[in-house]
Amino acid sequence: MKKKLLITGGAGFIGSHVVRLFVNKYPGYQIYNLDALTYAGNLENLKDVDQAPNYQFIKGDITDEVFINNLFQQQQFDGVIHLAAESHVDRSILDPLSFIKTNVLGTAVLLNAARNTWKDQPGDKRFYHVSTDEVYGSLGETGLFTEETPYDPRSPYSASKASSDHFVKAYFHTYHLPVVLSNCSNNYGSNHFPEKLIPLAIHNIKNNKPVPVYGTGENVRDWLFVEDHARAIDTIFHHGRLGETYNIGGFNEWKNIDLIRLLCKIMDEKLGRPGGTSAQLITFVKDRAGHDMRYAIDATKLNKELGWSPSLQFEEGLAKTVDWYLDNQEWLDHVTSGAYKAYYQTQYESR
Repeated sequence: MKKKLLITGGAGFIGSHVVRLFVNKYPGYQIYNLDALTYAGNLENLKDVDQAPNYQFIKGDITDEVFINNLFQQQQFDGVIHLAAESHVDRSILDPLSFIKTNVLGTAVLLNAARNTWKDQPGDKRFYHVSTDEVYGSLGETGLFTEETPYDPRSPYSASKASSDHFVKAYFHTYHLPVVLSNCSNNYGSNHFPEKLIPLAIHNIKNNKPVPVYGTGENVRDWLFVEDHARAIDTIFHHGRLGETYNIGGFNEWKNIDLIRLLCKIMDEKLGRPGGTSAQLITFVKDRAGHDMRYAIDATKLNKELGWSPSLQFEEGLAKTVDWYLDNQEWLDHVTSGAYKAYYQTQYESR
């Protein structure tokens, strides 16, 4: 009998890479992708696996308690990888309640369904909650976030993720639910919704539009290639110690302005433009409210305990990312026009 694994948010950026990895790597697993298909959920991300015999898509909302409880009772999942979340900081500033609903209530609904389903079942169950480094707040010029860093969220998004992390840990201590957690640095790569920094910059540079950079661009982020993140999730899900948190980082800090300048250089080369052409598009804009100055992850625990490390240098990963966006103009056109939303109706509702 195949092991049943529920992946929430599997039509999103990181989630689609995790779904693809598990579908292709584990034919002995039945992978269920649960996604509400909000604006960032795009089933075109998974065209290459949506006919796989060990893959099934389920449209649903993790905050719908009746639906989630029935789903867990019907399918009897052996594991959960929980990625479904509202994740854009700017959107959280404009609409914090939707982030509280999805990220806090949705996580609690899933935890409760797993607890009720698994409490009388023997066997190797696991609930894996995927979170962010933003729960730790902001760093100064030195130091790194470790698994022992106190939580200090600064935005409604990071506060909602911090709350969900605490619920996961509480269910481990109170109900002995078999959980693992991870907190990850900024991801980049293919299928990233173009409201985020790197895909937005690629799109704007290609179309000779201004490339917005908050403030003076001095904010620092640690960047991780999304496929490396998916590998880390695979490793932690199978080998992480129950009740533990693992930080996932790229050991790869960049100031936003330096990243954008590198991206402009790569784009000039890829598009055959004279050097310095794309850099003229850089436009400094009013800084984001509560903008954390620096994030940097110490992933030593994950490396030493489980043997994971990033596979790509940033310049190589960024060039690979640019190539993907330039080679997949149809995907980007569908996202920017909203046409991607029709994929579910044409491919699933007609079945």
